[in-house]
Formats: sequence, structure tokens, C-alpha cells
Amino acid sequence: MPDLTHEVFNQPEPLVDYNLFEGNRALRAALKLNAPRLDTAELSALGATLGTREMQTHARLANVHTPQLRSHDRYGRRIDEVEFHPSYHALMTAATQAGLHGTPWTQRSTSPHVRRAAGFMLFTELEPAILCPISMTYAATPALRRNEAVYADWAPGLASRAYDPALKLWRDKAGLTMGMGMTEKQGGSDVRANTSEAVVDGQDNWGQRFRITGHKWFLSAPMCDAFLVLAHTRGGLSCFFMPRVLPDGSLNGMSIQRLKDKLGNKANASSEVEFQGATAWLVGEPGRGVAQILEMGTITRMDCALGTSGLMRHALSIALDHTAQREAFGKKLIDQPSMRNVLADLALESEAATALAIRVARAFDQAQDEHEKAIARLLTPISKFWICKRGSHFGQEAMECLGGNGYVEENGEGIMARIYREMPVNSIWEGAGNIMALDLLRALHKADAAAALAHELAPAKGAHPALDRLAAALPARVDQMATEVEARRLAQDVALAVQAALLQQTAPSAVFAAFCESRLAGNWGQVFGTLPATTDFDAIIARAMPR
Repeated sequence: MPDLTHEVFNQPEPLVDYNLFEGNRALRAALKLNAPRLDTAELSALGATLGTREMQTHARLANVHTPQLRSHDRYGRRIDEVEFHPSYHALMTAATQAGLHGTPWTQRSTSPHVRRAAGFMLFTELEPAILCPISMTYAATPALRRNEAVYADWAPGLASRAYDPALKLWRDKAGLTMGMGMTEKQGGSDVRANTSEAVVDGQDNWGQRFRITGHKWFLSAPMCDAFLVLAHTRGGLSCFFMPRVLPDGSLNGMSIQRLKDKLGNKANASSEVEFQGATAWLVGEPGRGVAQILEMGTITRMDCALGTSGLMRHALSIALDHTAQREAFGKKLIDQPSMRNVLADLALESEAATALAIRVARAFDQAQDEHEKAIARLLTPISKFWICKRGSHFGQEAMECLGGNGYVEENGEGIMARIYREMPVNSIWEGAGNIMALDLLRALHKADAAAALAHELAPAKGAHPALDRLAAALPARVDQMATEVEARRLAQDVALAVQAALLQQTAPSAVFAAFCESRLAGNWGQVFGTLPATTDFDAIIARAMPR
């Protein structure tokens, strides 16, 4: 009889062995709008792989067994190596095989950047932390074109679908990754406060060579093969290419001081480093470092929006799957009216985030189009600001759908807790909210924002009165609110308007109507789960189900 108390029942089975892509109707609809000729077979195959129990185990182990710094070998020699669990390398192998790093810059296929964006979102559902070096390699690859000699040697390895973690000479590796070192402890986002100095050290096949002395407060993924770093020259703050292993096979003068103990992002190694006369080569013009960083920031900030969208989708999928199995008060949780309101509200937020993030990615595939250039400048900081700001609130509400089960971590199996810890990093990394607001103001000065926004909102004109009112008011708001004090509010308003217009083109009428009624018409509270009773909960929840 005592054994009967240990019978386990009314506990959901884990969400495993499902296709992340085929079950994501919002993502597939966004791809149909933004890349109608894209062959999605590779994405479907990736979605099937990422949903397996095996890959989920790798994600768990990579977070439980975190990176470890080995500054010296047992004989006292400085080696500055970071050791990772084998599961980390398995995940990196999968990400590079999927071409989520530098591959799109060399592809001639249809919509390579949108395809990569969709793959990046899917991979984030599995494990987001290891995507840090993947994202930085993606952002750094086009920047290297400003040093043609370095680019010629490194571009093939950066675009290769092979993963090679060994610390050795670039030409001896099957694949290469890159990181960035910009911020310093006294400046943070204010990179102009950097103190690292570069002095001329000669000329060689890679151009003008320098020696850099200084430090970096955040240098993520220190086991990458090379980094783009900022340092001062006589011409001002400049951008440099710094490999870990020098052309003669020796280690460069970069010492890893420690690894950061972060709230989340546990599988990824973030470090503090010192440069002790480290050798680096100039990339671009002297004194143009900040401008180049802003260009790379546009790319990595898009990845922040994509990443948070992926995390939202994963949290929503777990919440839906859990509540569809768990019973309380005589029926399934998903059938309880209050829970249905919460789930539908989360589904609206997730689909709107997906629609906006994929729209930004389309601008990179059509970079020669003037309108798309303006959209990239405007919507990148807006999407990073708004989607990432919504992430932490979203994660907490989704966790609450699981009750105490969502809060518990047992051997790293508490996926919802991992998602919640991961949410803030995309909002902070590559510029927190105020930096994004300032970027929006800069973009407004460089483009005809009113015309670009009018073009984006035109397809949804007349579809909903609340959207029409907001669209009509936006030109005046752009003029009146383009100040630092009100920039955040302006970013919010533009984000909501564009999300609504996109949903009108990609989502069923139930989703579009509920989004407009709640987010634009004000028939909504200040927490998730406050949609009006007239909402078509059945249609919205059915669309969002992961299986």
C-alpha cells in the first residue's frame, strides 16, 4: 500500500521528438510573405533534428556543464584555453552545418538571409547560448571586406559548414568562427571612452599591422579564431582584426583574465581579456571604428530580435503542450477560461514578434533597394527594443502556466527556467533599451521615416479602425516624439503598428483582430491574459499548438 503514494499521474510528458518548423504556423506564414520562393525543405529537416530528445539532451548538458577556463597548463605555461562539454561542440556542429553563421554572405540562393533567420529562430528554441559565436561570425564576415587581403584568406572558412574547435592556424582548419571585443569596463556602451591603444608595427600581406595594449570588459566566445576589436590610433578609434593564432603559428598576446558568471547564457563563455602587445591588422579607415561597429551592430541586433522571438515560441510551445495534458479542477488546464485567455495572449505576442523579426531579415536580402535600406535602419533598433523588452514578461507568464513545475530545475531539465534566465541577455547585449532608442533617433535623421512607414502600413489600410488611427497619427508622432525623452514610446508605437500590418498579411483574421483590439484599441489590461471576452480563443490557440 505505501508504494501507491508514489504512483505518478497527471504529470505531462515532455515536449520532445516533434518538428519545430512544421508546427510553427506563424513562422511559415512569415516566410511565405517575406520569401515566397524560398525552398523550406532544409528548414523542415532542421526543425525535425532540433526537436529530438538527443538534441535536447545536448542542450541540457551544455548548460549544466558550463565552460571552464584553463589559463595555464600543469607546467605553468600560459595557454588561455576554454574547455567545453562535448555537448557544446555537438550543438556548434549542428549550427554550422545549418549555415547559421557566415554562410549567407556567400550564397546565391533565394533569400539566404531570411532562410538563415528562420533557422536561427528554430535553433534558439533548442539552445540559444551557443549561438553567440554563430551570430558574431555572421555579423563580422561582411565587415572584413574592408581589409580585402584578410577577407580573401578568411571568408571561405567563415562560410564553411564545418566546425573545427581546435586552436590552430586558420589555414589548417576546416571552419572558422569570429567574435568581437568592443566594450571596456570604464565605458560599456560608450565605446568612445575606450582606452586600448594601437601602435604601428609594420606592413605585410594583410596590410598595416599594429600592436594593441589594453583590455576588454566583455569579450564573448574567447575560443573563436579571431576577433574584431576597437582601439585608438593617431587617427582615432579604429577597428582591427585580431587572430588568436598568428601567421607564424604562435599564440597572440591576448590573455583571458576570467569567465563571466552570468545570470543565464550559461553554455556560452563570456570573458574579460587583456591585450599585451597583441598583433592586429587594420580593418577599414583609421578613425572609422565606431561607424563600423554600428554597421555590425545592425546585424547582431537583428539576431537579438530573432533570438527572443525563438525563445517566446519555445516558451509558448511548452506552455501549450503542458496545459493540454495537465488536469485541474475537473478538466484540462487548456480548457479553463482564464488559462485560455493567457495562452491566446501569449500566442498573439509570439506571432507578432516572429512577423516583425522575419520582416527585418528580408531587408538584408534586398539591401540594394532604397526602401529596404530605410527599413533596416528603422526597424532593426525598433524590433530589438520592443521584442526583447517583451521577452522577460513573456517568459515569466509562460512559466506560470506550468506552476511550480516551471520554476523547478532538476538536473538542468527545467527548460522554462532556462528560457526565463536567457530572456534578459538579448535586451542588454549589443545595446540596452536606451541605446536602441538613440539608434532609432539616428535612423530618423538618415531616412524619410514617414514615407518608409507609410509604405509598410499601406497593405493593411482599412483593415481595422484602430490601426488606421495609429497609422494616420504616426507621421506627426515621428515629428513630435523624435527626442531622447520620448524615443522609447515612439519605438513602441511604431513596433505595434508594423506588427499589426504584418499580421494582417500573414495571420488569420482572429489573430489580427485580437491583436488590434488589445494592443492598439486599448481593450486590454497591463498583464497577459486580459483579452476581451469576444476574442476567438479557439482559433488563436489552435494555430499556436506545437504538434
